[in-house]
Amino acid sequence: MPTRAREPFAVWTRDDSGYPAALRQVPRAPARLWTRGDRATLDVAAVAIVGTRRASPYGVAMARRVGRTLARSGACVLSGLAAGIDAAAHAGALSVGGRTCAALGTGIDVVFPFAHAALQERIATDGLLVSQFPPGTEAFKFNFPKRNALIATLARAVIVIEAPVKSGALITVRAARSLGRTVAVVPGPIDQSAHAGSNALLREPDVVAITSAEDALALIGARLAESDPPPDLGPDAAKVWDALAAGPADVDALTVRAHLPATRCLAALTTLELAALITCDATGEVRRA
Repeated sequence: MPTRAREPFAVWTRDDSGYPAALRQVPRAPARLWTRGDRATLDVAAVAIVGTRRASPYGVAMARRVGRTLARSGACVLSGLAAGIDAAAHAGALSVGGRTCAALGTGIDVVFPFAHAALQERIATDGLLVSQFPPGTEAFKFNFPKRNALIATLARAVIVIEAPVKSGALITVRAARSLGRTVAVVPGPIDQSAHAGSNALLREPDVVAITSAEDALALIGARLAESDPPPDLGPDAAKVWDALAAGPADVDALTVRAHLPATRCLAALTTLELAALITCDATGEVRRA
């Protein structure tokens, strides 16, 4: 029998205001989504990071790095909770307190793979789990291409890291291209079959090569967050400073981006303003000075 999660879940329908906007634009999108976690996780640009389950140390390192970079910019890192690239991307986002969403190929209450039980719970606590399959649905092989298509639909862009020719990640790519989503690839060694599928995508004129952190952020129009925050500001001010790397925002948006309570976010903004590091315009939008 499948292992079941203990936390309660919610259901989104097309009539629900929380139903993701990206799905509303697709006629064949799921009529219902079962979710666990923070509904606001998908309120920002989502970038999917996908690739092989049998990832090399290089692939894992790149997935973590790109996941961290995107999450620090305020984007949502989206993937499928599988072994290898998926898990590394989720972990990278979580390591910097960023947003991450996992689309499941099982029911929302089923833990799969079992080795990722702790990661799945962490995402449910600090991010969002979504599934288009009813509770109790086990890990049937034919459900995972549907999960991959959901990832493509929710994402603004899809980044492929280390995918062989027959990788399921390429199903996500095909779905993304059919929807007009941007597809990008982190190049890998040309003499390794694990990269053959992803490297081959680079022959396509509309595929973007990711050769730096800035390339990943350019997919969503964000800027590179500072690797080191301004000195002597304190951890909360550093979080708000990094959150502003994604562009101007009002206080409500910054509390979400920085993952801070409103009172602590306001105190951090005061610190940054006294240091002449930010400005606030007449509309209430805060930006780096």
